[in-house]
Amino acid sequence: MTRSLQCIVLDCPRPRELAAFYQVLLGGEVDRADPRWSLDDDWSTLHLPDGGVLGFQRSPGHRPPHWPDPAHPQQLHLDIAVDDMAAAERDALANGAKVLRDEGDWGVYEDPAGHPFCLVPE
Repeated sequence: MTRSLQCIVLDCPRPRELAAFYQVLLGGEVDRADPRWSLDDDWSTLHLPDGGVLGFQRSPGHRPPHWPDPAHPQQLHLDIAVDDMAAAERDALANGAKVLRDEGDWGVYEDPAGHPFCLVPE
């Protein structure tokens, strides 16, 4: 039996915008044709350089988490390894991220749809 993770999907109010945000951080191709998914206003993808795929699904009633508030849990977050923390943070902030907490060597941020993510050194 073969099993593999096909895609990690994030709910959000504007799928294509969030795909473009993560493209700045991770590279890759937004909305590349792929027979596994149909692309429309409610669904967008980011095919990553390493072969992974992030999916972004419109959720009209999207309620972002409020990290670290357990009343609005994060449910999942992405750790993104970077070789230049200053440049990665600059790119993230210039494209709509917010700093949630500086941990010294790494940081916790919020993407434009409110999902927490971390930038960590390679």
